Amino acid sequence: MQGYFYRWIREGRWEAMNHILVILSREQDGRDATPSVGIIDSQSVKTAENSGLRGYDAGKKIKGRKRHIATDTLGHIVAAVVHPADIQDRDGAPLVAARIRSLFPWLRHLIGDGGYAGEKLRGALAELGRWTIEIVKRSDRTEGFVVLPKRWIVERSIAWLGRCRRLTRDVEATISSSHAWLMIAHIRRVLRKINQTAF
Repeated sequence: MQGYFYRWIREGRWEAMNHILVILSREQDGRDATPSVGIIDSQSVKTAENSGLRGYDAGKKIKGRKRHIATDTLGHIVAAVVHPADIQDRDGAPLVAARIRSLFPWLRHLIGDGGYAGEKLRGALAELGRWTIEIVKRSDRTEGFVVLPKRWIVERSIAWLGRCRRLTRDVEATISSSHAWLMIAHIRRVLRKINQTAF
């Protein structure tokens, strides 16, 4: 089994399976196969001591890796990148956008939080084609918890991933293995959703 796991990583099969299942799930819900809007966010997670490439996220005070994902408006993960936690969101976002471009070429509008604001990211996205990014910020006058438009969708998807015990901490030796387990967790969730809707 381990041989298949690593072979499928090299062949890009985990990402390909996720791509097909997202399309099937969207069509089952009566949506277009390809989304036109993506919601982007990241999650920093601690790694084990022997986990290879990692970094320190000063904002979250976490030494480890960052899972950077983009979802459609239904919460399906359309693209994901795993990188060291010291890479800021605005620098990691172009990596996610490049993945989106190859998987869902009609998705060109992203929604994100204040971490994605600024001309640096807009310039990096411009090098990948015609992109627009919408920043949804919480008002400084707001107190307590507030559900922000669209952003709650990607945050819910991150919470869904947290239910997978394998993802509570990143113990993988390589970034590619970390990415594969992220894909597997999402594949499992989408398969369950497709099966429940089918019956």
